[in-house]
Amino acid sequence: MEGIFCVVNTGIETMNKIRVKICGITRPEDGVFAARAGADAIGLVFYSGSLRAVSIDTAKAIISALPPFVTTVGLFVDASARDVQSVLDRVNLDILQFHGDESPIDCQQFGKRWIKAVRMQPGINLTEQAEKFRLSAGLLLDSHIAGMSGGTGQVFDWKRASGKLSKPVILAGGLNDENVADAIQMVRPYAVDVSSGVESTAGIKDPEKVARFIQRVRETQYE
Repeated sequence: MEGIFCVVNTGIETMNKIRVKICGITRPEDGVFAARAGADAIGLVFYSGSLRAVSIDTAKAIISALPPFVTTVGLFVDASARDVQSVLDRVNLDILQFHGDESPIDCQQFGKRWIKAVRMQPGINLTEQAEKFRLSAGLLLDSHIAGMSGGTGQVFDWKRASGKLSKPVILAGGLNDENVADAIQMVRPYAVDVSSGVESTAGIKDPEKVARFIQRVRETQYE
């Protein structure tokens, strides 16, 4: 997620490549395939309430198997500072993703670049969120389902995310190879993030779905 930003939902002029993050990787072979298929980043879930949660040992095995130049993202949901630091002490993560009700102070205390997920519940003001989390590397916009913290497979109204923001936008929530092109054209995000939309079962990625999703994204670049 580092490098030149594209013109997306931000006032920053850059290249038009849409980055792809495959989240909820639970097996080394899935991470390797995603990388070889063209994923820019993979997501590892450190939240015990998720069907896609990984242990420290599994996370280390996945990262060790990856080829170079693939960004590793660790996802946390309202974790204590001690728990986050415990993971960082043992797992080589590039970026942290906070997917709960964390404050800016909660997110920025670890000396790592970080992303804040914003669940698109009614009444959410993205301009205010961008200002609140102005030190983040970007905002990840996800569907809001009560009692769930991502991986819902549900789409939110993309029109709500189509205005310019001061932060790069990572679009998530119910994306798959059939709808990602429309989502990109409407939202013009910096990156897209998919988990359940490329799975055969929860936590197990389907190579054909992963490949189709990434191919569809690459075919849908805009000027």
